[in-house]
Amino acid sequence: MKFHLFLLYFFLFWTGFSQAQKEVSMSLSQILDKVFSENLDLKVSEQVFKEAQGDFRQTHALLLPSVRVSHTALTTTNPLMAFGFKLNQERLTPADFDPSLLNDPEQIETFATRVELMQPLLNLDGYMARAAAKLKMEAMELQSLRSREYMHLGVFQAFKQLELSYKMVEVFAKAKVTAEAHYQLVSDYVTQGLAQEADRLMVSVRLNEVSSGLAHAERLRINASDRLFTLMNESPGNRMILPEPNTQNEIDEVESDKTNLEARKDIQAMKKATLAYHKMYQSTNASLAPRLNAFASYELYDTELFQTDAKGYTLGAQLSWDVFDGYKTAGKVQKAKAQYLQAQYKEQAYLNQSENELRAAERQAADAENQLALAKLALEHAKEVYRIRENRFKEGLEKTTDLLLAETQYVEKELALEQAAFNAELANQFIFFLTR
Repeated sequence: MKFHLFLLYFFLFWTGFSQAQKEVSMSLSQILDKVFSENLDLKVSEQVFKEAQGDFRQTHALLLPSVRVSHTALTTTNPLMAFGFKLNQERLTPADFDPSLLNDPEQIETFATRVELMQPLLNLDGYMARAAAKLKMEAMELQSLRSREYMHLGVFQAFKQLELSYKMVEVFAKAKVTAEAHYQLVSDYVTQGLAQEADRLMVSVRLNEVSSGLAHAERLRINASDRLFTLMNESPGNRMILPEPNTQNEIDEVESDKTNLEARKDIQAMKKATLAYHKMYQSTNASLAPRLNAFASYELYDTELFQTDAKGYTLGAQLSWDVFDGYKTAGKVQKAKAQYLQAQYKEQAYLNQSENELRAAERQAADAENQLALAKLALEHAKEVYRIRENRFKEGLEKTTDLLLAETQYVEKELALEQAAFNAELANQFIFFLTR
């Protein structure tokens, strides 16, 4: 029996020790650094920007020449091609004009090395498309930066929820100690005949309620910690984050302007996206204009592989104009114009929504500050009421129900104050997010 008790005590001791070892102390700034470097959503946003950057780099072809090198090996008995091969190899002789040789040539091989160059000179639609690609790239960059700001807000909220859950655990743990003391006191009164069994049952119910609240707060703490680990792209395992105190000053100081929402990154991104659609509309219209391209090639021919006895070059320019393509371009123009107008309407709707969202957030912040002030005052009153009723109960001047009611109200006001402080802090941070 003693051995079993020893094992039980050892297990309880080791469990408590291991749980203490699982807590990882981290500040808000440390978590933000980890999130900004490892979060998968931010990595996706970064790759979306790089995708747009790749689209823009492709448009360099409108300004820079394209160069292509090829080496071709051919063999033939085709009369026309055989004569041409000899001509390119610069080895025709008068005997090659013999009709019998021209009509029925022997098998001939040729090896050709060709260097080709293409230089666009005038492509109006391409220039407009390039401008659109650049605007799209800039919009994606701004959207990526805005995603970081949104993630900043999410991490701040999760961190504050974790702090709140720790405070809830602290409040319920203190309430449980108080409830246990009341239970012991009432039990003593029952033994002494100064209280009834019903009083002890009421206190027992209250103790169970507090224990249940403590267990719920513990679950909330684990959930909040797991969420932060997920944002950091880490597996929680058996770890739990312990928030370091005094982290509210670790937020980056960034100027905000409530009077100029259009300076916000996501709204700037919307504006650039609208301009990009406008450029694409112009590009589609410009496709009706002629195109001018220059080209050049340098050829080297021989009867042996990678030899260059015969040489020649070709230079030229091409002016092309699609006069009519069966209304294909007209349909593209109509579609591009519709997309441009859609982008304009979406931009204005987004700006209106953002302004309305800011006004609502300001009202919510003012309400949260008011609720915080009322919660502080209510806690002071509840604390004093509980102190008076507890003292009177110990003197036998108060009922058990009155004591439990006062103690319950005191705990509720403590929790309400922590929740009000959390709401006020989050409301102010949300306004900061909407105006940064």
